Amino acid sequence: MIGTRFHFEGGEMVTQRTQDCTPIVERTQALHKEGFHGSSDFKHAASIPFVVVEDYCNRNNLLFSEFMANPEHIKRLVNDPALAHFRVWKGKL
Repeated sequence: MIGTRFHFEGGEMVTQRTQDCTPIVERTQALHKEGFHGSSDFKHAASIPFVVVEDYCNRNNLLFSEFMANPEHIKRLVNDPALAHFRVWKGKL
């Protein structure tokens, strides 16, 4: 479940998004351990929570449509070592 909270900091309204990502991490780790990595033609590389994608877009000043249109953004996000716990297939994109 994704939660949204609005608060004010220094006269500006800030939107804070939260999500319990534990179920996603548990599912991706189970898929990895069971070897469900997809086929040789189409790998299941990761299951990245929306709040992580949204944070990436905010930090890089991107619209979601720009993120989805450019495979380099997706590669950068999926290959980020800090997000390894969301990986199913551990190979490099």
